Amino acid sequence: MRKRSIALMLCLLAGAASVVHGQAATMAPPVSASAQATAQAPALPRVRLVATGGTISNRRGGRLTADEIVASVPALAEVADVEAEQFANVASSQLTLEQWLDIARRIEQLFREDPQLAGVVVTSGTDTLEELAYFLHLTVRDRRPVVVTGSMRNPSQVGYEGQANLLASVRVAADAGAAGRGVLVVLNDEINGARDVTKTDALRLHTFASRTFGALGVVDTDRVVFRRTAEGRHTTASEFDVAAITALPRVDVFMVYQGAPGDLLKAAIDFGAKGLVIATAGAGATSGTQGEGFAYAREKGVPVVATTRTGSGRIAGPRRPAGPGAAAPQDPPGMAPRIAAGDLSAVKARILLMLALTKTSDSADLQRMFSEY
Repeated sequence: MRKRSIALMLCLLAGAASVVHGQAATMAPPVSASAQATAQAPALPRVRLVATGGTISNRRGGRLTADEIVASVPALAEVADVEAEQFANVASSQLTLEQWLDIARRIEQLFREDPQLAGVVVTSGTDTLEELAYFLHLTVRDRRPVVVTGSMRNPSQVGYEGQANLLASVRVAADAGAAGRGVLVVLNDEINGARDVTKTDALRLHTFASRTFGALGVVDTDRVVFRRTAEGRHTTASEFDVAAITALPRVDVFMVYQGAPGDLLKAAIDFGAKGLVIATAGAGATSGTQGEGFAYAREKGVPVVATTRTGSGRIAGPRRPAGPGAAAPQDPPGMAPRIAAGDLSAVKARILLMLALTKTSDSADLQRMFSEY
């Protein structure tokens, strides 16, 4: 009897303890829905901003720093974790070729040291933005996106669009679909490839366009949309290694116009030009005494690359010989001796020729590069 009483008392005590335990568990403060969402939400992609200056930062009374530009766009925090660094803060035309090499090396370093970095955005002045973008297109050997952007209006003007361009560019750099498409130029919610894009208007916001082939995609409110990719060799397929280049050779650009003198070409060579680019009339015509300048270039072993001044269209490469042992046909009289630039603009042909000359001066190999890139 006494044993049964003791056993019953122990059972009652155990039951009371479990009730108290249950009440304590019930009374514990619940985890909020927002805290649960935060714990479950994936980390935002990380994007590095490398600022070089330009109109996008050129506020009246003093240029905005990279950190100030990022801070002026709170919406960036919703799409990416943006880290900013100030490479330079000048007009795009004030950047030197040595700085171009340094920017390319810096971006490659960022990618090499941080495998989780989603992409890089570079801010630039718009005047020579297309040149910097194409240089990076040929020299940054990584699949991850590099996006170059800027603005046509400065932060002190009504309608300043720099913040919208930066937000769109970060969205593209953070988008997995941008990988492998080469360096991209993003302004006015349009995505253009670095090889084909050009500044088409001195003032309008919709200035950047790829005249013949069109944009690669657009940045819409819901997502980044791509419709085509960049053709030709670039980035990971490039043979140009900036780590091995100490300086870029001098290459000068000339235009064909009625009665143009050839002595200017001779003077450029005498002053150290290692290559010349000629923006020909139409599909390759020259004028005046420029033929004498080309002959001088040939005598000195200086390659001449032919482009067109029209803004679109191709300069065709040399025709192939008809059969084994057949001599390649000569260029018609009055036409520039070609290494043909295809549909590259004169300023971009200059960039490719500068890089190509760091590897070879053989005309056949140079033509190969202009056909492949």
